[in-house]
Amino acid sequence: MVGAWRKKWKSIPMAVKISSAYAVCSILQKGLSFLTLPLFTRLLTTEQYGQSTIYNSWHSILGIFLTLNLAYGSFSTAMVKFEKDRDAYIASVEGICLALSAVFLMIYLPFAKYWNMLFELPTTFIVLMVIELLASNAILLWSGKKRFEFKYKSVIAVTLINAIAAPLLAFFFVIHVEEKGYARIAGQALMSIAIGGIFFLFNIAKGKTIFSRKYWKYALGFNIPLITYYLSQVVFDTSDRIMVSHYLGKDKAALYGVAHSLATMLTFVLSAINNSYLPWFYGKLKAGREKENQVTACAIAILMAIMLLGIIWFAPEIIIIVGGEQYREATWAVAPVTMSMLLLLYTQFSINIEFYYEEKRKLVWSSIGAAIVNIVLNVLLIPRMGFVAAAYTTLASYFVFCYANYRAMKKVLAKNEKLDQSYNYKWLIGILIAFLLLGFIGMLLYKYLIIRIIISMVVLIVIWMKRNILMKYIKVIGKG
Repeated sequence: MVGAWRKKWKSIPMAVKISSAYAVCSILQKGLSFLTLPLFTRLLTTEQYGQSTIYNSWHSILGIFLTLNLAYGSFSTAMVKFEKDRDAYIASVEGICLALSAVFLMIYLPFAKYWNMLFELPTTFIVLMVIELLASNAILLWSGKKRFEFKYKSVIAVTLINAIAAPLLAFFFVIHVEEKGYARIAGQALMSIAIGGIFFLFNIAKGKTIFSRKYWKYALGFNIPLITYYLSQVVFDTSDRIMVSHYLGKDKAALYGVAHSLATMLTFVLSAINNSYLPWFYGKLKAGREKENQVTACAIAILMAIMLLGIIWFAPEIIIIVGGEQYREATWAVAPVTMSMLLLLYTQFSINIEFYYEEKRKLVWSSIGAAIVNIVLNVLLIPRMGFVAAAYTTLASYFVFCYANYRAMKKVLAKNEKLDQSYNYKWLIGILIAFLLLGFIGMLLYKYLIIRIIISMVVLIVIWMKRNILMKYIKVIGKG
């Protein structure tokens, strides 16, 4: 039996093995993170949990400015373009990040007292954040190179070690330190620094330089125009929590943070689906057979909608399991943010075409517009309506983001003299409307668990009976 499985595994193409391995690793990493959430929500007060929520929010924002997301964006093309000198390129990127971090600290430290009023964190933890960003980015650069070398085992090992060790160290700190919110932050950050620091030094030693005019020019020229796009994405994910903390306090930020974590827990599934589907879709675009994507895109949308509805319909019970009774109020923020995830999928459909034709500028402008809408609505509504309003501003912003990218995609297709045949918009809009209606019906039934269970069981039975239809489209994507 073992020999048969081993033979079958060896017969699988390397690209499929790598994709499968990374998907499983991502699921385990996210799963471990989510499984430890109930532990920390019970050990920390809502205000203490809010401290880690604020830290993570600023971590995402500062990460864009101090690393320029150079482990993404230009990285894949650089690994192809500079195939024979990858190590020097990576070391040069480390040099860029080191220089940006040094500049930030020179601006921050002399006026730390005033900056900390904005960050709502002490100086020690801002400095810790900068070091952690350098370390974690080093891991991303190293693992990115390994992917191009088809050496996935070491990447998975490092990822899982960090995913397991970081919460364990955080737990140790939390039970031994009085300031439990900061203890959790320190535990997870120090583990990333310990592991990432090794790779930071390794990357520089292997590349033998931290400055190359050619590589700095290429990396900065590619990624700087994308900063507004990356920043707008972070605004969607973090500005709500920062502004809830500013207007309502860290305890409310904690409530919203837990709701947001639950609502967006399937983003990695969305990413995995898109990564698997994209090569197939691009093949159809290249062959002029994009019309074949219409049914497939609708099947993906239905699958994603069903999974998201599972979170919405059972949000009260999941919140109690994850956070406990003190987080019950967060239930009402789950549904609107979860609904945004289907809009994110629709937006990705448009972005896929924009990227295929190498049109990034329109994506940037649509991102800025949606981010501004998000911030303005937060300023107007959070002080008046509480933290749940932030969930609805997120939903409204994703509507703007989705429509703006749809319009951008139409312009890109017109520019390239192509017909818009990739998607059946009547079906996609119908799926979205049905999804939103069912989501709000689920909220109305929050007090009636038995009714929700019965309806859900009926739906699952229907899905099981129609499973062959869904598997048909999964197999089509797999074959390319």
